Amino acid sequence: MALLRTIVWFLYFFGALAALMPQMVHAQRKKARGDADAKAFIHRYVRMWAGALLRIAGVTVTVKGQENIPKGRAVVFTPNHQGDYDIPLMLMYLDEPHALVAKIETMKIPLVRTWMKLLNCVFIDPRRSMEAMRQAQALVQAGESVVVFPEGTRSKGDAMGEFKAGAFRIACKAGAPVVPVAIDGSYKIMEANHNLMKPAHVNITILPPVETAGLERTAQHELAAQVAQAIAAAKGAPEGGK
Repeated sequence: MALLRTIVWFLYFFGALAALMPQMVHAQRKKARGDADAKAFIHRYVRMWAGALLRIAGVTVTVKGQENIPKGRAVVFTPNHQGDYDIPLMLMYLDEPHALVAKIETMKIPLVRTWMKLLNCVFIDPRRSMEAMRQAQALVQAGESVVVFPEGTRSKGDAMGEFKAGAFRIACKAGAPVVPVAIDGSYKIMEANHNLMKPAHVNITILPPVETAGLERTAQHELAAQVAQAIAAAKGAPEGGK
């Protein structure tokens, strides 16, 4: 059953992207013209695709704390990163889809890269990481929220890796709030099953925002550890699996 589910998932993953090519081209034109409804148009199809991926995999989700997302302000969302499904989860269960800071390898996936560009995603080349951080900071300063996984890679389990400083530098330099997001259980969908997909339940907890405007340098340096501790407590698993 897991093998069949995985095959169906991949068929949908690429088949739906191919079927949505007319909408993708239309979205590109809307965005290029600066149409007022371009963002809503893009978000509609991104959420439709991401939601179907979750349903095909048999994922159920409980979300808490959506009221903690500041209204009318750009923020930096900082989720822990358990598995590949964290991406569709963030596209579906925040207030709306937001730009992701993603690895440069994502650029190699046909059609996916185009939709990511439509979302203003930032791609990190390890050789030019500072440039990517500046791009993300500029997005936030322009009023666009971004999602950055501070661990930088999947933990593939309950344990959390070290939270790196990049996401928090973006927030501090832009004077934007950090919104921690605790993801609990997403690795059980695929990573725990030798990359075969099985139904799983995921808990997402959106924590209260942490203001960065006016933070002293010492407090800025402590922000990554502070947010990591808050996320670990929210999902019930300490950092490093201790």
